[in-house]
Amino acid sequence: MKSVEPEVSVIARPALDLDEIASYLREIGGEEWLARLDQGRLQEEPNDAQTLAEVAGRMCYRSWEPGLNPNVKRVRTDQNAYLRNILASAHGSVLEHVNFTFVLKDVSRVLTHELVRHRVGTAVSQESLRFVRLEELPFWMPDWAQEDPELMRRAHEMLAELERFQTWMAGHFGLDDEGVAFAEKKHKTSFMRRFAPEGVGTGLVWTANIRTLRHTVESRTAPGAEEEIRLVFHKIGELMRKEAPALFADYEVRDGAWVPQWRRV
Repeated sequence: MKSVEPEVSVIARPALDLDEIASYLREIGGEEWLARLDQGRLQEEPNDAQTLAEVAGRMCYRSWEPGLNPNVKRVRTDQNAYLRNILASAHGSVLEHVNFTFVLKDVSRVLTHELVRHRVGTAVSQESLRFVRLEELPFWMPDWAQEDPELMRRAHEMLAELERFQTWMAGHFGLDDEGVAFAEKKHKTSFMRRFAPEGVGTGLVWTANIRTLRHTVESRTAPGAEEEIRLVFHKIGELMRKEAPALFADYEVRDGAWVPQWRRV
């Protein structure tokens, strides 16, 4: 058994094409909004994820600057204030344009079985044990379990036996023999995975938009959520505070639970 800790990293984030945005704004007379961006008249460095949400929101009302829409008399010029208003007014559809992609490493299939329940606004590519042969079993144990010596002794014995059985099956089926077709390896490896515990560590690429991320960070860090998924989504929440602070600044962390000021955005 290999002891592991679930890890999360961001591997993709929005990137704006400002030239194309500028071309559109020149056609409709909204260049002043882009000038604020170009001239650094924002309180913070431009953030593509937040700016994409702002672009989507302003598109809805043509609120790039006063006068473009006769119904709009006042235009917020501070991005943070603008996005706070988006959250407060529950205009969540504009957040669906903003996608982040994560690698979840050494998470269990207990977690992934829960994660796939969140289907809206997500994409998933998971390591397949139909193709990937197990030898060493990566496994995460929560702190409370590690504090129980008898439990740990028995758990390690069981996992060691499962590892030995995986190795025995590979030899018994001759999977490493010369000339064994990949289709045969896949067929037998698929059988072998049936003897892997749900707690075995795996990896996946998971993409979600901001609207979905806000919902999952809240629901999967709640006190009643499964403990491993609470750990992983706490890490995701911390990453998103760095990636798009204006879109996650309303959360308060209470005993590990991420509680937003504005819900159902």
